[in-house]
Amino acid sequence: MRVRIDPDKCIASGACVLAQPKVFAQDEDGIVWLLKDVPDADEEAATVEAMHACPAMVIEIDEA
Repeated sequence: MRVRIDPDKCIASGACVLAQPKVFAQDEDGIVWLLKDVPDADEEAATVEAMHACPAMVIEIDEA
């Protein structure tokens, strides 16, 4: 699994960080950034949950 984000479309809701704080973080303006783009196997389910929780749909996951 590889995670990509589009921070330019982020609306700073924080839903991703609440769902998966080991992969996502927010800057001082609340804009999302990645702590890591390849989550550990035990972090994948929460990472997918974070993608679905994002109201701006800025998270993409490649399952390759």
